[in-house]
Amino acid sequence: MGMSLEGQKVIMVPYMEAHVPKYHVWMQDPALLQATGSEPLSLQEEYDMQLSWNQDPLTMVGDVNIYMNDLDDPQLAEIEIMIAEPKSRGKGLGKESVFLMMAYAVQNFGIHVFRAKIGESNGSSLSLFRKLGFEEASYSEIFKEVTLELAVTEQKREELSLLFGDVVTHT
Repeated sequence: MGMSLEGQKVIMVPYMEAHVPKYHVWMQDPALLQATGSEPLSLQEEYDMQLSWNQDPLTMVGDVNIYMNDLDDPQLAEIEIMIAEPKSRGKGLGKESVFLMMAYAVQNFGIHVFRAKIGESNGSSLSLFRKLGFEEASYSEIFKEVTLELAVTEQKREELSLLFGDVVTHT
């Protein structure tokens, strides 16, 4: 799948072999492992998107994944994001990336609920998803993890399609 999604700040491309060495280095960082749930992320087919900061398209700064694996509700998608490069955090890249991925998923897969599972100590991710309109749905005492959800209302769909108007999908 040779496609990319372009926003104002990021370009999202499928995870490719060339990304593996850098990804491997990131995954040695204990803080990142903890923030991402302390297990190496699986490569989820073509829905894995690597984030490039488009001031330098060759700079890989993190990744965003979307999983559609809820058998009871095929239109529910779990979304996760990691901005791995410390110097690239706090610049709005995460917010734009999640929005792009949500717009793509709504448009192409008819997703109507997004879910994010975030460790309670990961304040920056919790704050990011809350800013995007996600609300706490449950809390796991065992995993110390908050589950946030966002229903795709008509208003949210319009907001995403307005954003998606600026997105170029290259195939």
